[in-house]
Amino acid sequence: MKYYILAGEASGDLHGSNLVKAIKAKDTEADIRCYGGDLMEQAGAVLASHYKDRAFMGFTEVIFNLFKIFKILKNCKSDIANFSPDALVFIDNSGFNLRIAKWAKSVGFKTFYYISPQVWASRAGRVKLIKEVIDEMYVVLPFVEDFYKGYNYNVNYVGHPLIDAIESYNTTNEALFRKEFNLDNRPIIALLPGSRKQEITKMLGTMLSLAQKYTKYQFVIAGAPNQEVAFYESLITQDNVSLIQKRTYDILNIAKAALVTSGTATLETALFKVPQVVCYKGNKLSYAIAKRIINLKYISLVNLVMDREVVTELIQDNFTSEKLLTEFEAIINSPRRDKMLEDYNLLETKLGGSGASEKTAMSILKSIQK
Repeated sequence: MKYYILAGEASGDLHGSNLVKAIKAKDTEADIRCYGGDLMEQAGAVLASHYKDRAFMGFTEVIFNLFKIFKILKNCKSDIANFSPDALVFIDNSGFNLRIAKWAKSVGFKTFYYISPQVWASRAGRVKLIKEVIDEMYVVLPFVEDFYKGYNYNVNYVGHPLIDAIESYNTTNEALFRKEFNLDNRPIIALLPGSRKQEITKMLGTMLSLAQKYTKYQFVIAGAPNQEVAFYESLITQDNVSLIQKRTYDILNIAKAALVTSGTATLETALFKVPQVVCYKGNKLSYAIAKRIINLKYISLVNLVMDREVVTELIQDNFTSEKLLTEFEAIINSPRRDKMLEDYNLLETKLGGSGASEKTAMSILKSIQK
């Protein structure tokens, strides 16, 4: 069978790579092409376009790049039509993917969505379009299944693929890891400032303000694979700050605490049992627009799944060096640290068991074999 998978950022590339592996395990003759990233390519998919070429964050950034986006959409449709897949699989990234899905359904392709767009957070009216253009929806958060039930749309809850990714992670020897990257014996504080250049620029400076005060710690930036080393180095001025790319799990595995930009990384950090402060600061206009259309109590997946504040969220004007310092002190000391780790165990239970990628691959294969 022929499969075409579309993912739009680093987390989608991770989940897409595990889906590629699961599909190949179920269908040994699988021919897979993708709009994805390095991980999907390494898993065995042919990479038609890299997500870094479509990494536009926020409303204003999208507006300024409309011409480029329309060209990418046109090229994507053409590539899908030429490949003629038996299954077209979308991963999150609704702005791009739903436009492709609407076209794909109209020309007769079988459509699947793995990891629902965040319609539960904003613009719920898109559910109507999803019901029209998506044949099968696979959701990875328990409250999302309940959300869709309210719209009479039956979806498949498969559990969260991060559980699989972390369970399959081969733990690196800490001493060898430190030696490989010239890290001394100081406790490590992980910095996860996001994957897009715009958000990294806004996040990293404030995060690094802690490095000046806490010289007893080694601050390690988990660099996004789609960004150049020189870009990060232009933002680093302290001696106790290091950059390591493509080794996020190795960093989290030995970190004492973490400062994390909101997104999938908050969940990864929690599953590695690392106390964290969640941070976010965006373009002022984009944030003002988002605040008016997003209906959520929290922005981190940890708090959303638990439906209460487990990790502190410092958002926009609250994301300052002073407030970050206060929250950082809290997560490196008891009792706040101990309570957060206790809540992480409950979070993992709520996310369900392993096998999300395998369940999704099996369901897609059965559907297109009918």
